[in-house]
Formats: sequence, structure tokens, C-alpha cells
Amino acid sequence: MTDPTETVNDVIRVVDLAGVLGNATLGGIAARSAKLDLVGFVCLAILSGLGGGMIRDTLLQRGTPVALTDPYYLILAVTGAAIAFVVHIRGRWTHRVLTLIDALAVGCWAAVGAQKALEADLGWLPAVMLGVITAVGGGMVRDVFLLRVPSIFGGNTLYATSAVLASVVMVIFSELGLPAIGSAAALLSGAGLSLLARRYRWILPTEVRIRRPSG
Repeated sequence: MTDPTETVNDVIRVVDLAGVLGNATLGGIAARSAKLDLVGFVCLAILSGLGGGMIRDTLLQRGTPVALTDPYYLILAVTGAAIAFVVHIRGRWTHRVLTLIDALAVGCWAAVGAQKALEADLGWLPAVMLGVITAVGGGMVRDVFLLRVPSIFGGNTLYATSAVLASVVMVIFSELGLPAIGSAAALLSGAGLSLLARRYRWILPTEVRIRRPSG
């Protein structure tokens, strides 16, 4: 009989690697829009696909970052760069596939980041923070390299908020002793909120205006 925990872990692994490929491809698309050369494509793809996890592992100081010890990560990141370099990606269905992969990656990476923080005996708040960093760190670094204000800082549909939700869900289920269920719930909640936010254009307010009483 198949162990449900192993099944969830296998799903997380697949989504994790698909997220690396998808976000690396998005990094390559950003490189194309900035008219960079092949080196720029590869660098932005690696930053976009692996940046968050590498920042997380560096902050945890628990050995070499996973992205450097598991060959699949770098291979898929470079593959994403090659896809974006060779194929001029456009079209509604291609965009939808990348959007879905990106949304699933948010939930997956947030869950993984939060779980790794808890395994390092950190509290719930650092766990949520590292979950968010894992999910959004790569895209943020990519935007900084392109001299842009990181997209998670405003004006775009909910993204970091989705990572916060997924991280909190992961922490709650881990505290209940159900990390496998937590991983699945975090993945689905983070991805669900991201997709709904894109569908209905949900964004956070950029300012609060308080009307002064007249008279």
C-alpha cells in the first residue's frame, strides 16, 4: 500500500521542479524583453528559478544550498533559459500554462521554506518569513537586476500575500503534527489565492487616505 506521505512528497517534488522550470522560463522572457544576450538569459533564469531557495538555505546556514547539490535544479533552470532564448513565447494558452505553474510554485515553495525553518527549530514567524522569501525571492532579485521596482511591492495582483497564506497554513498543520497534509493544503491555498487574484485583479491598497473633517 502506498504511503500517503510519500505520495504528497512526490507531488511536492514534481511541482517544485516544474516551478523551477517555469520561473526560469519567465526569467528568460524578462531577459528577452530587456534585450539581453545569452549570458543574460541564463543569469536571469537561474535567479528567477533558484534565487528564493538559495537565499533561504544561505540564511538557514545548514549546509550547501539544495540548488547546488541537486543537479536537476540547475539543469532545469538552464533549460528554461534555453527555451526562452530559442522560442519567442507568446499566446494565450502558453501564458495560462506558465501562470498555473507559477501559482503552484508559490504554494509549493512557501510550504517548503516554512517547513525547513521549522526543522531548524525556528519559531512560527521566522518560518513564515522564510516561506515567503523562498516563494518570491527569485522574482524579486530578478527585478532588482533589471533595475525595476520588484513587482511584489505593489501595483500587481496578490503574490507575496499568497505566499504568506501558504506559509501560515504550513506552520499550522506542522504544529498539529500533520506536515504532509500541511504541504498539500499550503500548495493548494497559495496557488488558489494567486489564481483568484489574477482572475479578479485583487491587489493590496497602496495608501490609506483619511478625509479631514470640513469646516
